[in-house]
Amino acid sequence: MINIVSPFLPPIEDYNNYISGIWKRNWLTNNGPLVNELELQLKSYLQVDNIQYVTNGTIALQLAIKALNLSGEIITTPFSYIATTSSIVWEGCDPIFADIDPQTFNIDPSSISNKITKKTTAIIATHVYGNPCDIEAIQRIADQHNLKVIYDGAHSFGVKYKGESIFKFGDISTASFHATKLYHTTEGGAIFTKSGEILSKISYLKNFGHHGAERFIEPGINGKNSEFHAAMGLCNLKYVDEILRKRKLDYNYYSKNLSSLGLQFQQINQDSEYNYSYFPILFRTEQELIKVMNSLACDEIYTRRYFYPTLDKAEYLATVDDIPVAEDIAKRVLCLPLYYSLSIEEIDLVISSIKNATR
Repeated sequence: MINIVSPFLPPIEDYNNYISGIWKRNWLTNNGPLVNELELQLKSYLQVDNIQYVTNGTIALQLAIKALNLSGEIITTPFSYIATTSSIVWEGCDPIFADIDPQTFNIDPSSISNKITKKTTAIIATHVYGNPCDIEAIQRIADQHNLKVIYDGAHSFGVKYKGESIFKFGDISTASFHATKLYHTTEGGAIFTKSGEILSKISYLKNFGHHGAERFIEPGINGKNSEFHAAMGLCNLKYVDEILRKRKLDYNYYSKNLSSLGLQFQQINQDSEYNYSYFPILFRTEQELIKVMNSLACDEIYTRRYFYPTLDKAEYLATVDDIPVAEDIAKRVLCLPLYYSLSIEEIDLVISSIKNATR
């Protein structure tokens, strides 16, 4: 059986060394020493100004919206994971969906401009599969209309744009460290901002609104993370460079051996150092996708229609948006297995099965 994803696990001895320390200190959560160490190491590795380690990537988005005091309408992408939309709704705002670029699969800046109204307060854009958005165009639009920008970088760990960490852009950027990501802390996420004021606000918002021991200056949540999760993050950070190297080799192997089929691949931003987070393939029709997906499943090779359907189809939304490109891409895109322990022999099986199904 070949799964769509498989979490990376470090040598258990590495993890046990950290766990022994947790047992000795008897300090399990509430901003413990391992959480602080992880934040410092991530700050150094990613070369970012500020970081807040939080419970998960969804909480990161919710805290970002809250920290910027957003209300009204937020323009966002319909081609992302549901958390991008649900976080907007959860925080009492209205998601307005702009269409996406048919080559990069990222939000289309020209569509953003067409969706702006007097109620618009922000843009939340996803770096889809870790592929950087058109950052300059989005920032120009935001500056012109006095909008905040949040980047959902759930897939973007290790990505650089024009030599800088992808997490340095926007008013706030967020990340997910979920177990299926190329870098994970079992569960976890992070918030990045260049603003010391925003960083300070997030630090108390994620801790029940504590502003000192006896002051609660506005409602907060429990967005902290534990020493056990930080321990996993510290272990895995040692292997990130090797993980990225292996993923690049596997991604390029897929590309080389599937290019003869005449199918479309995602166009990666040329100004980026990509992390090869996913390998999406775009079929000619939805029928062809379903045929290949079912054929692979018969061979116990499991893929995922990631992202399908478009987020405007969420049952709790009443909005109707004109997003023909996103709807078309969502029907035809399929993500193939890609993870550190995947062997070349297994990739050859995936490739062979796809070729047989598309004859």
